[in-house]
Amino acid sequence: MIPNLTLCLVAGVLSACGVYLFLSRSLVRVLFGMLLFGNGVNILFLVAGGPAGRPPISGENDPSTMADPLPQAMVLTAIVISLAMSAFVLALAHRSWQISRSDLVEADPENLRISRRSVDNDYPDEVFSEASTDTAHPEEEGR
Repeated sequence: MIPNLTLCLVAGVLSACGVYLFLSRSLVRVLFGMLLFGNGVNILFLVAGGPAGRPPISGENDPSTMADPLPQAMVLTAIVISLAMSAFVLALAHRSWQISRSDLVEADPENLRISRRSVDNDYPDEVFSEASTDTAHPEEEGR
């Protein structure tokens, strides 16, 4: 089985654009990113499902010529899940717009506080130098 190169490229481009949009601060862009990434994964499922065949209806066709129904079922399920996620994110964006007249996600103060504390607790590089091969803790050296 040789996969269709065009569909593979389309799936990759859709997924890459989806990830790019997903990393922005605008909720509408996040929504579009989720949709693009989901469509890219759906196309990838169809490419990985193998070549097209006869409809997977039992009893009418030879089983060796039938298409695999599992990727089709997975894509259908993914479409339903992406529809529900899109409705949820759209409701969040609409509520954010009603409250603050902006759909941008602001910086979280708790996240900023944690990142500042992690920088303060970071050890300097000379503590982990290659020249030091002693792995004992200072309180273990006297034993």
